[in-house]
Amino acid sequence: MTTDHLGHPPTVVRLDEVHRQYGDVLALDRVQVEVRAGEAVAVMGPSGCGKSTLLNVVAGLDRPTSGRVEVCGQDLGGLSEAGLALFRRQRIGMVFQFFNLLDDLSVVDNVTLAAQLAGTPARRARRRALELLDELGVAGRGNHYPATLSGGERQRVAVARALMNRPELLLADEPTGALDSHSGEQVMDLLSDLNRIGQTLLIVTHDPQVAATCSRLITMTDGRVAADSAPGAAA
Repeated sequence: MTTDHLGHPPTVVRLDEVHRQYGDVLALDRVQVEVRAGEAVAVMGPSGCGKSTLLNVVAGLDRPTSGRVEVCGQDLGGLSEAGLALFRRQRIGMVFQFFNLLDDLSVVDNVTLAAQLAGTPARRARRRALELLDELGVAGRGNHYPATLSGGERQRVAVARALMNRPELLLADEPTGALDSHSGEQVMDLLSDLNRIGQTLLIVTHDPQVAATCSRLITMTDGRVAADSAPGAAA
């Protein structure tokens, strides 16, 4: 991994004085956040505190009312909607609570689609999809449809899809929220393994056990960063 002149890993996410207002509701209030390459950062806080809005702003799914959002060295404010969509496909992977798989596509086609949308030739995309499904322990489910899979299997497929384009940043919004405790532990073990080999993670969660697997915990309250520390560290 390359480092800056001080020997630190490069910054993957930088939010500078980010506001997001919806009518009278201030979802993000002067948020300053920095995530460096190789970190696993959890974001926690009560419902409505702004954590999902933060993730959406980082993903370019939502634009801030003011402030600067920089991801992988790109100022997202300078991109059109089409540019943001292309940027997400090429640089960011996303995992959602309810998987967001396409029910009418097989598992392997769900995973392959992400690469094909980014312009990867079909044969190469299918080969990488099969490799990822094998690595994530669901190779035998490639020709099945999402409705026939368990929740844990569907989330593994969703992780495979998110990794298809070798993203610099993996975002996860309540990745264990729709899973039983055993499946949730398996998915978090998987995400932890990815982080150990260098994948940068930013995870929104309500689950303290999920946060405990991360190297940093950002706690949000009323749209602001209330704390930023190692999980379990004294406030």
